[in-house]
Amino acid sequence: MSDKILKKDQAASFLAELAQKRDLHAPALAGGRLVWAPLEPGQEPLWQFNNTALSPKEFFFPQTECMMRFTNAQDHEEGMVMHSEPELARERALVNMRPCDAKAFGVLDLIFCQDEMTDDPYWRDKREKSLIIALACNDPCPTCFCTSMNCGPHSEAGADVLLIDLGDKLLAKGVSDQGEAAIAALPAATDDDLAAAAEAKQMAEAAIITTVEMDQINERGLMELYEAGHWDRTQESCLNCGTCTFCCPTCHCFDIQDETQGPAGRRVRNWDYCMSYLFTLHGSGHNPRGSKKDRVRQRFMHKFKYIPVKRGGEIGCVGCGRCVQLCPVNIDVREVVRDMNA
Repeated sequence: MSDKILKKDQAASFLAELAQKRDLHAPALAGGRLVWAPLEPGQEPLWQFNNTALSPKEFFFPQTECMMRFTNAQDHEEGMVMHSEPELARERALVNMRPCDAKAFGVLDLIFCQDEMTDDPYWRDKREKSLIIALACNDPCPTCFCTSMNCGPHSEAGADVLLIDLGDKLLAKGVSDQGEAAIAALPAATDDDLAAAAEAKQMAEAAIITTVEMDQINERGLMELYEAGHWDRTQESCLNCGTCTFCCPTCHCFDIQDETQGPAGRRVRNWDYCMSYLFTLHGSGHNPRGSKKDRVRQRFMHKFKYIPVKRGGEIGCVGCGRCVQLCPVNIDVREVVRDMNA
């Protein structure tokens, strides 16, 4: 891993070089909200900002994604003719992604690309053609609890390059081979630069005063947690609106549907969410999660018990705090996890 220096007044030329073979995207203000938007030539990205309202998950897992197209041609000898969707045409770079979102993609890699039998070509294609340049959080939000979720404000997980703001310059840490290649031409960092970055990391981690323990969750059996008494209280105020799932960088449930018009059609997958009554509704009419309590419990059990059990201790949450900020009835995931751990 190499440590380089990128002066902010030279960032435009650095990004222009990246743009020769990649489309660039970065957080931007639009209508008073922080969103992901194309980074135009010569445009300098934001350096001081809180996180975007929604995660950049849609770059890899679109809300609606066409998987293939088909034509039911009765006069064709094959009858049904299927056409694969083209792969991502041009590589891209996602600039100034917060470390929690970059970490989330590492979590989702374990879901979409588990082994030879579970390898999602749509996810993999977009991941392999994307350069993730993360920007460390020197001033975390009050709702952040990333340090409790195998993450942190200066986490390098899931990123190709990690930038650390040092005032008029940035320390650029190459994390992956792709990231090393992207910053190869930058000058090396000095010992003073490394010391300043280490101090910034220490101060950022100290600013996160919320801790969420999971030691008892890890020790308890599945059924003991499933039958815990606090679920009755947890589900009381929930609306099952799905806001938490749609803003979450690690939620990944989807439904697959065929849309047809005449002989032509396409197969699409759309985001779905475990809070919906229809999510587990069987064709027979039976629903194994027929109550609101069942659905609320599923969301938290999945993130904080099922995924850690199945994915070697990884957690299905990165502590970004979006769901805490956006929940219309003020359900705080940190309090729910504390109840699970109590």
